[in-house]
Amino acid sequence: MKTVKSQFKFAGGVHPDYNKELAREQPIERLPLPSELVISMSQHLGAPAKCLVKVGDFVRRGQIVGEKNGFISVCVRASADGKVKAVEKRLGPAGAKADAIVLDTTVKPDEGEPSAPDAPILPPLDWRSASREELLKRVEEAGICGMGGAGFPTAVKLNPPPGKRCEYLILNGAECEPYLTADYRVMLERAPRIRLGVEIMRKILGGPAVRIAVEANKPEAIAALEKAFADIDGNVEIVVLSVLYPQGSEKHQIFATVGRVVPEPPALPIDVGCVVENVGTVVAIADAVEKGEPLLERVTTVSGDAVAEPKNVLAPCGTKYSDLVAFCGGEKTAPAKVVSGGTMMGFAVSTLEIPTTKTTSGLLLLSGKKVFQYASGACINCGRCLRACPMGLNPALISKAVDANDIKAAEDAHVMSCIECGACSFGCPAYRTITQSCRRAKNSIRARIAAEKAKAAAAANK
Repeated sequence: MKTVKSQFKFAGGVHPDYNKELAREQPIERLPLPSELVISMSQHLGAPAKCLVKVGDFVRRGQIVGEKNGFISVCVRASADGKVKAVEKRLGPAGAKADAIVLDTTVKPDEGEPSAPDAPILPPLDWRSASREELLKRVEEAGICGMGGAGFPTAVKLNPPPGKRCEYLILNGAECEPYLTADYRVMLERAPRIRLGVEIMRKILGGPAVRIAVEANKPEAIAALEKAFADIDGNVEIVVLSVLYPQGSEKHQIFATVGRVVPEPPALPIDVGCVVENVGTVVAIADAVEKGEPLLERVTTVSGDAVAEPKNVLAPCGTKYSDLVAFCGGEKTAPAKVVSGGTMMGFAVSTLEIPTTKTTSGLLLLSGKKVFQYASGACINCGRCLRACPMGLNPALISKAVDANDIKAAEDAHVMSCIECGACSFGCPAYRTITQSCRRAKNSIRARIAAEKAKAAAAANK
């Protein structure tokens, strides 16, 4: 194993204020079990899980409460013992409502003892003797999805289609979003678990080379990984990336680590021989295989200048934001904005009654000193958004097309290649909501494609 400096730099990108010092030195703390959990059936990319329980049911920690509902989907398990007191639509971190179960964790079981938090839920596996198929099945039944972004089902990603082969397994430890330090603390405190997860994934994927991507502003994490991977066999490198947003983007990380370019959609990383996994996801795989522990909890950074004690909190999935804030000492001052995620790609939320999911990396409370109300102005054709866009798009052209409700023009300008990183909006001196325009166009195009497919299917069934 060796540590090398990245030899590749993608075009574009920006340098926001990172503000990571607020929570950077705070060790991971476990949140005491809240009295109520709201467990969403939509915690991942793809089809929401199908709810299996009803009001009045008592569920055990680790019990499947939502079954996988399609190829791109994962199961959902109860993150604690409790009684189901409601099954209803609940608001999620991105602003959409989804089916969720409301779990009262204060209710004791009618018979037997409460589930022990450290008791195996699934039979532990010896990864060395287990088959590739057994390991893949374990990842699927543990309900693991990507924990650093969209939440793509991990079992699907680790099982390339026929004709595709993974040559490089890339671990995403960049964590380039401002304020967020959850992945940093995982690398610092759980590097040996990351190594175990890598060993398991290498067996599943047929022994690819491994590249661990970490930004240069995390020297302590790099040192912890170097120690954990010091005697590992095979082609393994830690690649130190330059500090540049969005260095954690999957496509840009592939280029920065191995110099390969993922073509436009619908092309995927596996089309250039790569699989990228977040470091938190790697730890979840290790725990699922060795400990029999499904993905029931995750580390979330709670930060910002309006929260009393910024922390990195290990909390059960389904924990309400209000409980996270209370655990961090409450509000130091009334927040002007609350953001689910990071400031670049996160979503502003209007309530703290939203629950965490498997993909909740951060919760930010920002005061009026950090939040400024800007009025979107006319494009001044300065070209800053073009220079900032890491995908080489013309964001100004797309934004103007959306303003004119010309979605076809936006599609012709390759809006579907937009990764919604926010770099264009960040650099715009006219404060135009360019990223939101791209999202609007992409949603319209997806809706049109879905309608066309439904119409074609209906015609074929006549």
